[in-house]
Amino acid sequence: MTAASVPFQEILQNPDQYSHDDFTRARAEKVLAVSATLLHQRGHEDIAALLAQAETCDLEYQEEDWGKPWFEVVLDFDDPQLERFTEEVQQRVLSAMHEVCSRENFGISGMRARAILPEVGADWRKQLASGGKARPSNHARKVRIGPAHPQADGLHFTNEWEWRVYAVLRERQQQLPDNDTIGILPLGAMKVRDHVFEPDLLVTYRGSVGVIEVDGPHHKGRSSDDKSRERLLRHAGVKYIDRIDVRDASTKEEVEKFVTDFLRHLIG
Repeated sequence: MTAASVPFQEILQNPDQYSHDDFTRARAEKVLAVSATLLHQRGHEDIAALLAQAETCDLEYQEEDWGKPWFEVVLDFDDPQLERFTEEVQQRVLSAMHEVCSRENFGISGMRARAILPEVGADWRKQLASGGKARPSNHARKVRIGPAHPQADGLHFTNEWEWRVYAVLRERQQQLPDNDTIGILPLGAMKVRDHVFEPDLLVTYRGSVGVIEVDGPHHKGRSSDDKSRERLLRHAGVKYIDRIDVRDASTKEEVEKFVTDFLRHLIG
C-alpha cells in the first residue's frame, strides 16, 4: 500500500513510519476534512461540499514565530469549482481552518485557490487545431464529509440517516418494473441562480422531480433559510420537497412510511 492510499489518521498517528512529505500531506488533509465537517455542522453545507471538491490541499511553510510554524493553505480546484470560491467563501473557510489549526499548535497565515492546470502531450497543437479540449490533469475526488461516511452501490452519503432513506428508496425501486422505475441521486450538486445546492436525495419518478432533505440538529432555527432554498428549487422545476428529521428515521418502518408518502405526493 502506498502512502497516498493510507488514511491520513494512520499517518498522523505513526509519523515515524512515513516521510516528512507524507506527514505534511496528511496534516493538510486533516485540516481540510475537519474544517469542511465543521462548516457542514454549522449549516454551511454548500461550502463544505465545495471543499470536498478540492483536488489537493497543501500547507506551504511560511515562517516560524515564537516557536509556532505558520503555513499558507493552497487549494486546487477544477475551473467550475474555482469560480465558486468567492471572497466570502474564502473568509468562512479561513475562519474554520484557524479554529482547527489552533488546536494543533500551528497557524494559517493565508489561503489561495488555484486552477488545476490541463494535461497536455506532444500533439497539443494538433489537438487544439482540431477543436479538442485539453483534459485536466486530475478530476475532483468527490470525497464526502467525514472519515466514515456510508457507501452503497458506488454512491456516497453524508451520514447513516441519508443512507437509511436511500436503502428504502432502493428497495422500492427494486419492486418496480423497468418501465415504471425511480431514479435516486444522492448529494448531487445543483446550481440555481447565485446558489449551489446539494440536496441530500434527488428523486425522479414518472416525469416528476422531488427532493428529500434529511434534517439533523443543525437545522434547528433555520426554517427561513430552508424556505428560501425550497422556493428556488421549485422555481428550477423541482415539483415536491419533503424533509425527514433524523429522530424520525430511527426505525425502518418510520422511513418506509415517509418514502411512501413522499412518492405519493411526488406523482399526485
